[in-house]
Amino acid sequence: MIFSDKALSQKLERTEGRANADFVETRARLQSDSGAAWIEVGGAYAMFDGPESPCTQTFGLGMFREATSEHLDEIERFFAERAAPVFHEISPMANSSLMPLLNERGYRPVELTSVMFRELGGQAADLKTQNPQLVTRAITPDEVELWAKTSADGWATENEGLADFMLDFGRISAQCNGAYPYLAELDGKAISTGMMFVHGGVAMLAGASTIPAGRNQGAQNALLHARLTLAAELGCTLAIMGASPGSQSQKNAQKNGFNIAYTRTKWQLIG
Repeated sequence: MIFSDKALSQKLERTEGRANADFVETRARLQSDSGAAWIEVGGAYAMFDGPESPCTQTFGLGMFREATSEHLDEIERFFAERAAPVFHEISPMANSSLMPLLNERGYRPVELTSVMFRELGGQAADLKTQNPQLVTRAITPDEVELWAKTSADGWATENEGLADFMLDFGRISAQCNGAYPYLAELDGKAISTGMMFVHGGVAMLAGASTIPAGRNQGAQNALLHARLTLAAELGCTLAIMGASPGSQSQKNAQKNGFNIAYTRTKWQLIG
């Protein structure tokens, strides 16, 4: 049995931090004028991918070393030099001195995330593809645009202004080191996307998106099965993912064997 403790949180937070750092490095490689960069301060990864990017934040603050005012000074300076907001994803397992320190410096909690995990054995994941007409597969190098466009089309109905951002975001994601972009196809047409990042024997699942015409066909369940199967084959012992507390995404993950490790809080520097 794996217990939800600091050791587990360190593993999960480092995996997500590493995946985001890989994204930032890929952005810098593909778009050299983007200014994308990241640094490590006090064991935390601080990343800049543009002022509006969800990757622009820190992971692991207070998890590997006690966070100090000097650490926060350096991190805040890193973001201020890039005219970016300051966000920290904070595990409840972080050092207990961190919360009063954040309050003293003018931070406020702005978002919660359920961090979930499931163990993986040495064989294929115990999930079933519900729709036999679906085909899931990893993309080939020349299908980056297809993957990004399918992902963006799935997000377009949530927010019309989000499609262009997600198209660019998807192009970077699909070319990251350690990334495994997957497609689900129905009758030969791409209808859904999923992403997997692998670090240190942990597989992080992300990038779930389905175009409106392809919904309710079992595509996301099929993609989940395919990625967990690959993760087990690669020797991963854990899979992780995040969702809004109480959301349908969280419920779907729990139906497929994921447990909630803890609820993480995002803090923002106000003023």
